[in-house]
Amino acid sequence: MDELLKWRSEFPILGKTTYMISHSLGAMPARVYDRLREFADVWATRGVRAWAEGWWEMPVTVGDLVGQIIGAGPGEVVMHQNVSICQSLICSCFDFAPPHNKIVYQSLDFPSVIYVYEAQRRRGARLAVVESDDGMTIPMEKMLAAIDKETLLVPISHVLFKSAYLQDARAIVDRAHAVGALVVLDCYQSAGTVPIDVKALNVDFVVGGSVKWLCGGPGAGYLYVRPDLRGRLEPTVTGWMAHREPFAFEAGPINYAPNAFRLLHGTPHVPALYSARSGYEIILEVGVERIRAKSQRQTQRLIALAVERGLRVTSPRDPTRRGGTVTIDVEHGPAVTQELIRREVLVDYRPGAGIRVSPHFYTTDEEVEYTVAQIAEIVETKAYTQHLNRRGADF
Repeated sequence: MDELLKWRSEFPILGKTTYMISHSLGAMPARVYDRLREFADVWATRGVRAWAEGWWEMPVTVGDLVGQIIGAGPGEVVMHQNVSICQSLICSCFDFAPPHNKIVYQSLDFPSVIYVYEAQRRRGARLAVVESDDGMTIPMEKMLAAIDKETLLVPISHVLFKSAYLQDARAIVDRAHAVGALVVLDCYQSAGTVPIDVKALNVDFVVGGSVKWLCGGPGAGYLYVRPDLRGRLEPTVTGWMAHREPFAFEAGPINYAPNAFRLLHGTPHVPALYSARSGYEIILEVGVERIRAKSQRQTQRLIALAVERGLRVTSPRDPTRRGGTVTIDVEHGPAVTQELIRREVLVDYRPGAGIRVSPHFYTTDEEVEYTVAQIAEIVETKAYTQHLNRRGADF
């Protein structure tokens, strides 16, 4: 018996689809309906008093739930709208004065993050890009060699979004700290399915979002800053929530709050915070260690089934070096993906990688087997041709 399957009833979409896309958008918990109704009721009945009765503190109180998942302490995680904002806020803390102005990032980082760091060239940053040899992984020796005494920031993805390659974050943190650099660990593709302990890693910054494995929906990114580092940071991406006395409405330069509020900016996205709490609570109840054990078992089975059917797997075979996703590369991958979606098998496709398939703690073994069988059947019978004909050059 798989004890984690008792949670399936919490997720309405599982009754209608084979949901293998939690790497992109986790299934919505049914209790979100109640949480959003709670938000509406509070707004309707308490009005402006809601700010003093919890809304103002929500970026931190909701952040505490994320903190429990990633090993942070109370008051150490704050909520933002998305990771791009979190990364931009981090960059705004530094002036990139030479010679300590180098940023080392990886060619396989998520494009949104790359855009943020490339934009820092205009502020004086020098960028070094560590390239992949195979398009799926980043060689650790190349990564460590790129981090030198002129390096200021090292933003990395804990799990690479295309291939689910799980990087050795601790090795990168240790190398960065040895030369005086700081690491920004993006846990968007890992938190909720791979255990994370920010204290054990001694990592400087952690960013992520709730859309994927945390089942928290859009609009709820998070930012952790190492507590001993936080007080030295003065972000220029800022706003009144970061002020020591925001309701004094002082003009002039900001007087930063002494706690994690200094890492906030404007008015928070309150509805998204209500929504996100449901997913965090469920992940905490289930336990990331149990989720990881099941994920490794099911992704190993998925790979074995794919290989048996002659399908090419581009994700790492070693379960200790793989996140929760298996990427399968087939001819006409976008069209095959569209046919899978038409059959209510929800997956997605990424250029240069393939079809991404992700079981989560609520996935049955039968769904894993069915998904691989459907991919193989579509490829073997060329059942995707109608999508090719319809979209033409798009595929």
